[in-house]
Amino acid sequence: MSAKLVVGIDLGTTHCALAFAPLATPEARVEVLAVEQLVAPGAAEKRPLLPSFVYFAHESEGALTLPWDAQRRFAVGELSRSRGAEAPERVISSAKSWLSYGGIDRRAGNLPLNAPSDIERISPVEASFRLLDHLNEAFRAARPQDGDLASHEVVLTVPASFDAGARDLTVEAAMAAGFEQVTLLEEPQAALYAWIEQSGEGWRNHLREGDRVLVIDIGGGTTDFSLIDAVATDGALGLQRVAVGDHILLGGDNMDLALAHVVGQELAEQGKELDRFQVSALAHACRSGKEKLLSDAALEQVAVVLPSRGSQLMGGTIRGELRQQQVQTYLLDGFFPRVAATEQPKTRARAGLTQVGLPYASDPAITKHLAAFLARHAFNGAEAARPPTAILFNGGVLKADVLRRRVLETLNGWLEERGAAPARVLPGEDLDLAVARGAAYYGLVRHGTGLRIRGGTARAYYVGIESPMPALPGMEPPVSALCVAPFGMEEGTQAELPPQELFVVVGEPVTFRFFGSSTRRTDKAGSVLDRWKPSELEELPLIELTLPPAGRAPGDVVAVQLQASISAIGTLKLEAVAQAPVVPDERWQIELSVRHGAASGA
Repeated sequence: MSAKLVVGIDLGTTHCALAFAPLATPEARVEVLAVEQLVAPGAAEKRPLLPSFVYFAHESEGALTLPWDAQRRFAVGELSRSRGAEAPERVISSAKSWLSYGGIDRRAGNLPLNAPSDIERISPVEASFRLLDHLNEAFRAARPQDGDLASHEVVLTVPASFDAGARDLTVEAAMAAGFEQVTLLEEPQAALYAWIEQSGEGWRNHLREGDRVLVIDIGGGTTDFSLIDAVATDGALGLQRVAVGDHILLGGDNMDLALAHVVGQELAEQGKELDRFQVSALAHACRSGKEKLLSDAALEQVAVVLPSRGSQLMGGTIRGELRQQQVQTYLLDGFFPRVAATEQPKTRARAGLTQVGLPYASDPAITKHLAAFLARHAFNGAEAARPPTAILFNGGVLKADVLRRRVLETLNGWLEERGAAPARVLPGEDLDLAVARGAAYYGLVRHGTGLRIRGGTARAYYVGIESPMPALPGMEPPVSALCVAPFGMEEGTQAELPPQELFVVVGEPVTFRFFGSSTRRTDKAGSVLDRWKPSELEELPLIELTLPPAGRAPGDVVAVQLQASISAIGTLKLEAVAQAPVVPDERWQIELSVRHGAASGA
């Protein structure tokens, strides 16, 4: 059955959203689904955003009834987020960040962290599935005439910085939710698609050939940077993504915790000590207070109230204040300080012993992370490096005008130092919904409606090739790097690698070394690097696997020819094809993805 709709889903760290558009109507506009969800026990409402929280109810609470499920024992959405302040040990948050973290088995039941024994534990993949499944159920309930999402084309967004493994696991979660036609789209591109859809043909009045758009996306849990160029394509203006930043676990949640710490210190000085549950509740209350103060500069302070957990406190509640001056000081100066373009984020030595947790950014200064990104891709003097001429803001954090102004002032200060013109701000869509809307619009673009942003891989990828050498004290065999996927290689294509005498060992454990580079943009497939600067190549996690012998003896060394391809979902697949096969079509596949913590070989 052919799809009637294209559906865009923003699977966000703190919020999810769903937008859709009919495929048969060229002039169709994108609509946003109001997602039905529990906002309190027994109370369901339809809201445009679905908070990305999963809550496991205590047995005393009974069922968390939804219109389509009367016996549900868990909740997704607003109720889950609010319960996170009361019972954090029963709530999963930041599922998307856990999905991208290779430090744990992302298919194992390990969330919520530190949950008591009576609470169900699920994997990051399962948590992502439950968010997507709720969106599917809400869509089916709201639009029964369209069935569920399995019968439509789904465009699912991911951070531009997601590696192949995280992309693969995202698709796995979508497939578990029943989505059969899934395409992945980078979130900064989705934000720009939303701007194009909003602007109509007028987008050409804002951009011209040679422009470089800096997309800054700051959400609840992550910060993402991308550069997109306006280029001439066959006599027409087109867009091409040229650079992406690192996956930075830094966003609005960090700001809420910082404000909670400030208010908590004031309460402690008053003799009101908070336990860890109340600190979590305080962060939740500070989020609301922060939003009010940022949206109204004339507002001097807001009350922060949380229930008491101790009988020694009169009135049964704890009352504090969050002041405008605190928001200005701790958010502007702490997260968006005015820094030089040469500043780099600070790093700290890792502790010898630590608990399981996400790899949060060590330095909270987002402007320092931006400076580091531009130093690599825009200010380094390389041929492809050019400063941005326009800026597109995205993400809930940047709804605050004071924060956008600080970022713009800082960026334009850097540009002025280099004799460049100030960056123009592209008028944005609703920053909370832009990614979902842009994803749906991209689905229309794939069917010939509108302008397509050319992207491909955000990195060049290399496989390490070890050269034989006699054993020498203190010396490792030299390793060269063979480019198997050049920068910008399009999804669904295969790289033509020149013939080269290479060998693989089958039937025994072996390791593969892979490297990535976001700065080497001119290397071709088959290029071999004998040496490189540390800043040019980043070594990716080591892949350990055993290639099946398939009729050969364990330990056999087989001459092979390499073939590389990028799947439709952005996964790099490297195949070693036997030069003298002993079985028909003898080949081994190595994926840069996660298979129980490593990679797969077949």
